[in-house]
Parts: sequence; C-alpha cells; structure tokens
Amino acid sequence: MSASPSRRSGILLHPTSLPGPHGVGELGREAYAWLDFLEAAGQRLWQVMPLGPTGYGDSPYQCFSAFAGNHYLVDLGELERGGLLSAAELAGLRALPQDGVDFGKVIPLKLALLGKAAERLLTAAGQAERGALAEFARANEAWLPDYALFMALKEANEGRAWNEWPAPLRDRDSEALERARTDLAPVVAKHTVWQYWFRRQWDALHAYAAARDIVILGDIPIFVAHDSADTWARPDQFHLDATGRPTVVAGVPPDYFSATGQRWGNPLYRWDAMVKDGYAWWVERVRATLGLVDMVRIDHFRGFAAYWEIPASEPTAVKGRWVAGPGQALFDALRTALGALPLVAEDLGVITPDVDALRSANGLPGMKVLQFAFAGDADDPYLPHNYDANCVVYTGTHDNDTTAGWFAAAPDAERDLVRRYLACDDGAVPWALLRLAQASVATTAVATLQDVLGLGGEARMNTPGVATGNWSWRFEWQDVPYWVAPQLRELAALFGRLPGRGPADTPYRQSTTGDTPSS
Repeated sequence: MSASPSRRSGILLHPTSLPGPHGVGELGREAYAWLDFLEAAGQRLWQVMPLGPTGYGDSPYQCFSAFAGNHYLVDLGELERGGLLSAAELAGLRALPQDGVDFGKVIPLKLALLGKAAERLLTAAGQAERGALAEFARANEAWLPDYALFMALKEANEGRAWNEWPAPLRDRDSEALERARTDLAPVVAKHTVWQYWFRRQWDALHAYAAARDIVILGDIPIFVAHDSADTWARPDQFHLDATGRPTVVAGVPPDYFSATGQRWGNPLYRWDAMVKDGYAWWVERVRATLGLVDMVRIDHFRGFAAYWEIPASEPTAVKGRWVAGPGQALFDALRTALGALPLVAEDLGVITPDVDALRSANGLPGMKVLQFAFAGDADDPYLPHNYDANCVVYTGTHDNDTTAGWFAAAPDAERDLVRRYLACDDGAVPWALLRLAQASVATTAVATLQDVLGLGGEARMNTPGVATGNWSWRFEWQDVPYWVAPQLRELAALFGRLPGRGPADTPYRQSTTGDTPSS
C-alpha cells in the first residue's frame, strides 16, 4: 500500500521562529536541522510567511519590498566561519534569551554586525566573490537598485516614510537620485550585500529541502506596504496623490467580528494602469516569489474579484465601497508569462460566488481551517465531511490562536461539538484536530508547530488588530518531545501522505512513559 504523490502534510513555521544563538531564527544550521526533522516526521511541506524585509511592527505582511529578502534571517554563524565576524562581536546577540524574539534588542545589534561584515567583505573580497556579487546584482537589476537606494535613503532620512523625504527624492527626480547614489554608495552597497547573502543562504536551504522531497509553500500578501520600495519606485501603479500619500486604502467592511471593519491602510492598486502593460509588475512579483519557493499562498484572494476601497481620510472601514478587481485577466497574464500557477487561494471569511468562481476557474485550492468548523451545524463548509480534495486544510493559521488556546476560550456549545465530532476528551483536542486534518480528503494538510506541540495561547504568533506583541514566538529543540516525529510520520503514512509508505511500513510504538499527545 502506497500513498498518492499528490497528498502531503506539513508544518507552518516562519524562519524567525527557529532556534538559534542570535536572538532570532536564521537560515543556518538550525534551519537545516528543521528540515531534517520534517523529513524524519514524514512531512513533505514547510509553510513560511512572506520572506521580505520587515518594517514597523515586525510583521512579515508589512515589508519594505515585495521582492527583497529579510536580512534579519541571514545566518551570522556562516559569516563568523567566513572570517567576517568574530565570536567576541557576536557575544551581545548570544546573550539574549532564546525563547522568543525581542525585536527591539535584536534589530540594532544585528544591523550593526551585518554592517561590519558587509564592509569587510567589500574591502577584502577576492575576484570570485566580487564576480558572484556582480552576477547577483545583474540577475536582480529589475528591483535591487531601487530597493538598495530606498533603504539607503531611509537611513539618511532617519527612517521617515518616503513621502516625507525632500520633494526631489520623494518624486524621484533623476538628478537627485544620481546624487544620492553617489553620496550613499557605501550604504547602497551594504544593502546589496545583505540581499546577496540572504539569497545565497536561502537557495542552499531550498535545495536541501528539495533533495528531501520537501516543498516550501511561501506567501504573497495581496497588498504592499505604503512605505516600501514598491510604491516609491512605481507610484503610477498605486492610488497616490501628488505628494505620495494614498488617496484610498485597503481593508474589509464591518462584519460580525467588528462593527467598524478593518482599515489596513495599504495603498490600492491602479488596476487600470496595470492592465496596460499586461500586469507586468504582478508577473514579476509572482515570478520572483516562485524563484524562492515551490508554491505560493495568495493572501486575501477575494480582493482579485472585488476589494473594499476606503477613502484614506476615513478613520475606520465603515465608509468604504466594493470595487471590482482585475479578475480572470490577471491570472491569464500570469499563466501566459509563467505557465502553470502553483498557487493556493486564501479564501477565508465571507466569500461571495464571484470569488469561488475565480478560484475554481483557475483550479486553485482554497483553504479550510478546522478551528472555524464547529460554530455551526453539519453543513458547515469547514467540516471535513464537506470538503472536496482540492483544498489545503489547517488546524489553525498564524492569525489564529493555538488550537489549545482556541478550545479553552471557545463557547460551551462549540466545545461540545468538538468533543462529539472528534470523540475525544479535552486534553486530546490539539492532536485529534491534527489527525482529523490528516485523515481528510484535502490534498494538503498543515498544522502550526504550536499545535503539533500542543501549546496554549501564550504561543500564539499573531493577533490581528493588535499592533504590538506579535511575531515573536520561537521554539527550542528541548520543547519537542521525542515521540513527535515518529507519530507525525505514522499519521502521514496511515493517511496516504507519505509516498512509497503505507501504515504497515511505519509501525506505531505507543510511548510507555505516559508522555503522549493525549496525556
């Protein structure tokens, strides 16, 4: 008995949550150990959040670029082994706690070290290294020069948003930009080196995953941050006024959960301008992301059918309107340029028939979240007996509480339905929900590592609408019991998610210590 090659299971874990000695997860030895763990656990998918350079609030969904990589993920251990940093210089980071990310402490320390290392590389690099750096710059000339200059100008302007820079720089006056490139050349070079390191390290890690039959599922937020190289370099693609401020912004309307809706504040696209060049910016964005990962989740997919447009002057999302998105035309352009589209549509929330039609027309799997499944009746679309196979089922996502935390806070009626549907007691719910996801017909089943470990609400990654205290969760290997990998592998084999292996090939050995998922 063998599994279908199309069925797989995996774990959602952002690289910042990896263990390691430098205050934040990196693309070094612990990332390779993580892939070894996934392989041992029979998990054939690693889901990450957007990999861009994070800005205010440290959210991977608010980045300074839709194309650049997050330099905070660069492995300093590799730079130390390469002679660009010393152990003494790393002591400050190594003294930080390892059970979470304190971005306020990590960022200044790491930026200083990355700056020293880049300066040393640019001073001492041999011909081969300089050639590799030059080739990287040539291969990414569509976005890298603008991004590196944008970041250099942000430093020169004390971190202010680009629309608050002097008008010639804000408006991209050609003479002002040339002077800036000359005056800020060392800083531009530094940011170029950081991107070179990120891409070299990520590509090596990606290849290691591929060699172990592990696909990486990445993430594209539908909207970009206003204070980003994207809006500064291409203001014609966004609804901005003459001073660079958004005239309308993104969000979602009032609903059951919020009487005033959600005002995200991202600038909205000028789809009328984008269609004129065949959606070239979007084509390049998806192409660049697929150069990093194997599959891509499109966040807020419903915005391609219609999006909620809010006047920028409004403090809430109440006074908005629905505006038609690009619809099928965008996906036709993407498919023409890129071929098959290995995309996942984030279609959570109130989804209208036009959104379902757009997803179905492009054959894209949608998302099912089991934490949403128990507030209704047997017809609830998030209950597994109502799925079709072309979907990705999650125990929860980065925006949900952990399963243990959600269940503890759920209404009594919801908790009762969970017990009856899963036929388990309260302590077993996290792994029972994970098993339910694995057993479903969904082609792909994903659990957060927090749910695999049965952690409570203290391990939640993000609380939407709360500006601080998010994105900081990390695990340590001592948090992972010895039975987790073999039991995950047993479930993957049992439910046909491990090609070449069946349940008889992966014997399950119950722990004799009482240290089991349900204990």
